[in-house]
Amino acid sequence: MNTAIIFGLLIALMLTGMPISIALGLTVLSFVVLMTNVPMEAVSLKLFTGIENFEIMAIPFFILAGNFLTHGGVARRMINFATTMVGHWYGGLGLAGVMACALFAAVSGSSPATVIAIGSIMLPAMVKQGFPKRFGAGVITTSGALGILIPPSIVMVVYAVATGGSIALDPDGNRVSSASVGQLFMAGVIPGIMLASLLGFTTFYRAWKHDYPRLPKASWGERFDAFRKCIWGLLLIVIVLGGIYAGMFTPTEAAAISAVYAFIIAVFVYRDMGLRDVPRVLLGSANMSAMILYIITNAVLFSFLMANENIPQQIASWMSTAGVNWIWFLLVVNILLLLAGNVMEATSIVLIMAPILFPVAVKLGIHPVHLGILMVVNMEVGMCHPPVGLNLYVASGIAKMGITELTVAVMPWLLTMLAFLGLVTYVPEISLWLPRMLGML
Repeated sequence: MNTAIIFGLLIALMLTGMPISIALGLTVLSFVVLMTNVPMEAVSLKLFTGIENFEIMAIPFFILAGNFLTHGGVARRMINFATTMVGHWYGGLGLAGVMACALFAAVSGSSPATVIAIGSIMLPAMVKQGFPKRFGAGVITTSGALGILIPPSIVMVVYAVATGGSIALDPDGNRVSSASVGQLFMAGVIPGIMLASLLGFTTFYRAWKHDYPRLPKASWGERFDAFRKCIWGLLLIVIVLGGIYAGMFTPTEAAAISAVYAFIIAVFVYRDMGLRDVPRVLLGSANMSAMILYIITNAVLFSFLMANENIPQQIASWMSTAGVNWIWFLLVVNILLLLAGNVMEATSIVLIMAPILFPVAVKLGIHPVHLGILMVVNMEVGMCHPPVGLNLYVASGIAKMGITELTVAVMPWLLTMLAFLGLVTYVPEISLWLPRMLGML
């Protein structure tokens, strides 16, 4: 009954058009005041201590690094490199768009930033070369979603934070800790490469089927020159992932280093930005960080309420006694997350659902890292379909297309992403193999 009241109140507040962060906070305060004896002092204390998390600091730093890279010409150089490598294949510029999105995803951590950085350059070029606008928009909208799967990923940080304080017991009754940011980053590498390859194959097949334009084959000298020009951006991948794996610094410290590094290469190496442009980038990053952190703050309160009412443990106990196994549970999770993607954006979904699903999944023998990657892939799909798919709105502005037309355009790639979601769901080793090989699990 308490579960129904809590979620009923949350949904009712969201239906009024209230921002999700405020709806979460009001739900918690209303239930605590009217239905429990929890003192308000405890709620106030949780409001501050819940967000006092070292890993949360990674979010504003990764946002800042992504903004420096977006405005600093790194994307353009990555596009040039990708074009020299695959531009001579069928749908060359489309394949270059997928490859450039994958490369930029590995330095930005944000899907909308990837769509803006790559799409604003690639889409006009594709239309000019003779590609249908729908084809180009479909490629960039879906490939941009790689921004949250290929590490570093802001959504992975959010998942680690959301499940950090949860209590979970495995089928044998042993306590299981949540996944760390470093484990999730390494776990996202293989799925990210696989999804980029599948999106590239879909692009190639459609280009071959419709005989879309191809570019002249670049010489190895041109390829090396393009690689040399974008090497400073690509080095960020080595610095972040290499530093984390080598134990030189934590993911949060890696985020801070990436922000400083992105500033240096944008302003002093590539010189695509002047010092007078830096305050504008800082202000934009601060605005976006404040929005996400405010959602996290209220979601922490919501998680506190869930734990106080013992709701996740009750759900886990009910599923165990009902004989629900991990196969059916993950199917339900996928459906639930895809439906949630129709009405909420990725950060809010992870913050609300992860603390609830985590104890249940662990009780059924599902690894926390596997659940994290599964949720991230679901969020990728949610970003590419209406009505609140963020990538759709960003790409719509770039391509000057309506949401309905763009939804039709992304369908072949969206179906590819759904097929990949099924693969990641029921083959856990896709997510777990690399961190296990590196001794992180």
